[in-house]
Amino acid sequence: MYYKGIYHNFYQYNPHCALWCWGDITWGHSVSTDLVNWIQLEPVIEPDNPSDIDGCWTGSATILSGGQPVILYTGGSRDKCQVQNLVHPKNPSDPYLREWTKTGNNPVIQPVVPGLNRSQFRDPTTGWIGPDGLWRIAVGAELKSYTAALLYKSEDFLSWTRVDHPLYSQNLSNIVECNMWECLDFFAVLPGNNTGLDMSAAILRGTKHALKMSVGYFDKYLIGVYDLKRDAFVPDTIVDDCRLWLKIDYGNFYASKSFFDSKKGRRIIWGWSKEADCRSDDVAKGWAGIHVSKSAPNWLCFKSYWNNDLIDLANQCNIFKLNFYYV
Repeated sequence: MYYKGIYHNFYQYNPHCALWCWGDITWGHSVSTDLVNWIQLEPVIEPDNPSDIDGCWTGSATILSGGQPVILYTGGSRDKCQVQNLVHPKNPSDPYLREWTKTGNNPVIQPVVPGLNRSQFRDPTTGWIGPDGLWRIAVGAELKSYTAALLYKSEDFLSWTRVDHPLYSQNLSNIVECNMWECLDFFAVLPGNNTGLDMSAAILRGTKHALKMSVGYFDKYLIGVYDLKRDAFVPDTIVDDCRLWLKIDYGNFYASKSFFDSKKGRRIIWGWSKEADCRSDDVAKGWAGIHVSKSAPNWLCFKSYWNNDLIDLANQCNIFKLNFYYV
């Protein structure tokens, strides 16, 4: 997220050890002015409420219409129920956004959907404004026989109502390898133009849209249109088998999240690359997992299934070396 001249990188982080432990996952926070050199600040979201006591999991930041940032994130409860929580900065005038406050209304979205697996309901997207002026987000979910990007609307980003149809969904009955869609991302892309787009501003421009999901150890995506009348994503080509969807990266790259860099008019994707070290090696070195960033306009190559280039994303993929400083 870019805010008041500062880039903010929020990430899942275990402050106690270099292992993935339920109940310990917090949101780490680092800031930068150039996306290369980073200063690590104190964690901003910690598991200290009933709605996130089992961990503060994936979420997204959104800049509201008045310019204030908020974060929606998935929290886990003791009974493995996943809910969506909201936090806002304690002092919005602080460009470093050092302190955040959980709203007293948490959880703001609960898994009250018929047939929904309460332990498979997570990873809210960045919000966007539709033509009716209402905010929208999508949340990944697993239901009885299909996986979906459930669609929610809100006037104030606090009280949410589920739309009676998903943004997009897929039948899972015959595809064992295609599990729930994690770490959803939904954003606009402009054919023939390498400039990044703000999602809300691009809604009425006739742009294409990318729906990205993390599934089967890869980050995959579909290209299509956002049908405003149906309030739904319609892919250019229907491909029922998620194993055949296009991959953002064919290497070790997962759980990515993009943001619009308003400073340079580009969209940047951050992803997680898990090294091959064993658990004992991770403990010995004191850390595990690295962040990999791909930047637009020179990202990887978005293509339709008929090889029509939409954005040249792959040939000149910029991988940032991240230098962290601790304070």
